[in-house]
Amino acid sequence: MARGAEAGETSRPPPNIQALRVRARPDPLLIVCRCFSFVTAVAAVACVFVNALFAVRSFRNGSDIFGGIFRCYAVAISLFVAVAETEWGFIIKIWRILEYWACRGMLQIFVAVMTRAFPVVSGEPRYLVLLQEISSYLLLACGLTYVISGASCIGFLKRSRQHQETTREQAARDLEELMRRKEELEALLIVDRT
Repeated sequence: MARGAEAGETSRPPPNIQALRVRARPDPLLIVCRCFSFVTAVAAVACVFVNALFAVRSFRNGSDIFGGIFRCYAVAISLFVAVAETEWGFIIKIWRILEYWACRGMLQIFVAVMTRAFPVVSGEPRYLVLLQEISSYLLLACGLTYVISGASCIGFLKRSRQHQETTREQAARDLEELMRRKEELEALLIVDRT
């Protein structure tokens, strides 16, 4: 029996690359963090939209130029918050402080307060006021969640798991390349023997 088993083992074809491919399950923490980043980015884009509409209305009426300028700053900072949520390497490299969730949350709270800062004029359309309240309170909630999570070191845990995921993916790519190279060398060896 041992001989049959040995003979069976030697007659097996070499393992192919697809069989060795590591199937890692996605990390639930990273999935939750990506979903939360998406919600935060949507809230920031809503703040951009609301502040832009109020800025246009301020400049069009001509009565509140300083309010319009304030809203323009709010648009710029809201846009920056939305881009920061994508965690684009270029932005994170320049603004290293945004890696820390507590700081990112404080920036979001600042934008939410800027969006909600001006009192509502009685002539404003109700849908615009409602959109302002929803976007500012949603971004405020996201900012508070970031501050609390940052104080709880969830951001550090997320960065650690992202690093592990990147390392695992790189190891799988390296293994694929090694297996491909091994098959090429074995094919060359077989050709040389014949």
